[in-house]
Amino acid sequence: MNVVQTTDIVTCQLIRKIVFTDEQGVSTEDEVDGMDEHSVHFLSYVEDKAVGTARVFITNGSAKIGRVCVLKDARGTYQGQALIQACLEWARAESHPRAVLGAQLDALRFYEGFGFKAYGDVFNDAGIDHRMMELFL
Repeated sequence: MNVVQTTDIVTCQLIRKIVFTDEQGVSTEDEVDGMDEHSVHFLSYVEDKAVGTARVFITNGSAKIGRVCVLKDARGTYQGQALIQACLEWARAESHPRAVLGAQLDALRFYEGFGFKAYGDVFNDAGIDHRMMELFL
């Protein structure tokens, strides 16, 4: 397993299209939000194949992690954990005091494993229920 910071946004977007648009039914308009050019991107690899991606950008003084996804065939192989760890390491290295994310409800436990705490009400994003989560770094 290998996670790298990348400028290959095309590959990140392709993985996101497969997971969010094709699998979860998120519209292209909802998935493409204009933040890619303002984000730091990560790709997760198994051997030489990109299988997962995540991004992080700064908003209101916090590192906002998002667009975290792993291709179906690579799930259960700790790719998601490695991607979150890479985002958190980047945020700490850049001296950001807090990381936030909007988690799909079925992923809350995954993020709680890193110490994230849910806050606020459930909200709908692109037809999927989410909650905001935060972690003080």
